[in-house]
Amino acid sequence: KVLDASTLSFGTRVKWFAICFVAGIVCSVLGTALLWLPNGIKLFAVFYTLGNIAALASTCFLMGPLKQLKAMFEPNRLIATIVMLVNMLSLLSFAEYGAKKGLAMLFCILQFLAMTW
Repeated sequence: KVLDASTLSFGTRVKWFAICFVAGIVCSVLGTALLWLPNGIKLFAVFYTLGNIAALASTCFLMGPLKQLKAMFEPNRLIATIVMLVNMLSLLSFAEYGAKKGLAMLFCILQFLAMTW
């Protein structure tokens, strides 16, 4: 099953973890580089968000998506999960409507802090 990480071999899970994690880093760095282009804020928002989604997907391969979702919504992590999701959506929404780069960076910093929390 796709929803159960235990059906994949440990080697397969580690490989896909590494692939998703590296893809997440590449997307986030690429997005950050695109931010400094004229009108690059939309591309930045898309690539940075894809990078964070890929990073979240990477841990799904290690622990399984259902277990990860349960862990993300535990009472002690609920606030961090909500902050991360709100900032992810805010970054995409505000970028679509021409947000300033400083505001985009604020959403990124808050999103990063929530993910590390």
